[in-house]
Amino acid sequence: MPIPVLDLAQMREWEAATWAAGQTEAEVIRRVGLKVAERALALTRPGDAILLLAGKGHNGDDTRAAREHLRDRCADLIDVADPEAVLPELQRRVDTGASFLAPEKPSARPALIIDGLFGIGLNRPLDEGWKKLIAAVNGSKIPVLAVDTPSGLNCETGQPEGAAIEAAVTLTVGAPKTGLLAQTAWPFVGRLEVAADVGLIPCPHRTDWQWTLPGDFAGFPPRRPVAAHKGSFGHLAIVAGSFGFHGASVLAARGAQRARPGLITLFAQENTYYAVAAQLQSVMVGLWKPDVKLFDATKAILIGPGLASPDLPEDMKTLVRRLWRDADVPVVVDASALDWLLPYPLYKGPIRVITPHPGEAARLLGSTAAQVQANRVQAVRDLSQRFGHCWVVLKGHQTLVGRNEGEIFVNPTGNPYLAQGGSGDVLGGYLAGLLAATLPSDLATFVRRSAPAAKAGGEGLHSLQGDAGKAIRYAVWEHGAAADRLQAARPNWVVEDLLNELGNAKT
Repeated sequence: MPIPVLDLAQMREWEAATWAAGQTEAEVIRRVGLKVAERALALTRPGDAILLLAGKGHNGDDTRAAREHLRDRCADLIDVADPEAVLPELQRRVDTGASFLAPEKPSARPALIIDGLFGIGLNRPLDEGWKKLIAAVNGSKIPVLAVDTPSGLNCETGQPEGAAIEAAVTLTVGAPKTGLLAQTAWPFVGRLEVAADVGLIPCPHRTDWQWTLPGDFAGFPPRRPVAAHKGSFGHLAIVAGSFGFHGASVLAARGAQRARPGLITLFAQENTYYAVAAQLQSVMVGLWKPDVKLFDATKAILIGPGLASPDLPEDMKTLVRRLWRDADVPVVVDASALDWLLPYPLYKGPIRVITPHPGEAARLLGSTAAQVQANRVQAVRDLSQRFGHCWVVLKGHQTLVGRNEGEIFVNPTGNPYLAQGGSGDVLGGYLAGLLAATLPSDLATFVRRSAPAAKAGGEGLHSLQGDAGKAIRYAVWEHGAAADRLQAARPNWVVEDLLNELGNAKT
């Protein structure tokens, strides 16, 4: 089950309900300390020095509880009540590591700082002493693991209270807090992770904003029947690539292959056909023509990667609009083809997906990228409403997946090294390939039969949309998880490596 994103009042109510149920704060602190230590061990190596900064509140208690579990590390603790009093000692430790007495590293600087100074309840400006202490931590350039929240950050507003720790990783407790997901909080939060199993009772709150967990995809993609054949897993059609941008079509096709639909046909422009066909083997390559029949024998369609050449024919844009309006099968529109869509009031039957980055989303909404980033959830709602209740994958840090109603899911995987040309093409292909491979085999017939019921509020297509939503979320999650595995293994991976890693995650 995904975890709801909570505001501070909801988090406090959850904690109070836990204590009322008989759980002790001491036991939760013990479990949080263990989780913090596990993450700190993963971020360091045996023999490394770790500096723990513990304040007076429960965040400090969580940090102190972590110390005993930091095996094979030189763990040093500073209890911080008066920031000005401990500032000289902190500066000596981060500058030279002078207090770390490990024989093999008598003067090792810390490899990691664990920040347990302030918790989520901070809602007042910090005084100069705290600002100086935080500046010293940030100025050290030592990676920081923040416990629950980066100290100094207001978890309701996402704004620093004069100063805030710039964490590499924030391990928040129980559930994400709304302020941690604000764009203004990103430079301080770093990579946001959730310590979910810490002894709290099941969360009593339900919200439309959900944090995705790997366990959400247990058993997905589903096991294939032993007597299945390629016709059982759909035929994906891809319209992609133009002169000077044909590589995007190849990446999209190879991404689709990792989802393993039964068949894939890539329709190429005449001036890119030979360059594309020479790079693909099991993917069939056809020549795009205005009268091509894309959804008569296909189960899903992807249009857009690499269609950026200024000399593309106008009838291709007309085709995109017709498919968006009429196709009974899922249609995924990506990249340049997004600009060809027109607002259309689809009923809630056909599966439609758009995959914009913030700049593309801004063009579709007639706004700016800054406005999109300032309220990404609302941007998803508005985009979906404008384009007929479609699914929206709003790419970027903490990619969002959702529609104009219902739950919106935050994806926790991925890293800044996905910011390479071609990574979005891989995602588009993989996503469309999953829709072709995992939805009902006779999808077009199912949609046609269910459409009248859908208009009347029937359940058949509602269930189908749920299946599609899971496939879309999984594609986004796996795409990011593949990038995380690559980054952990080596720092110089490229998009072609992403293709080789895609699909290897364990849920």
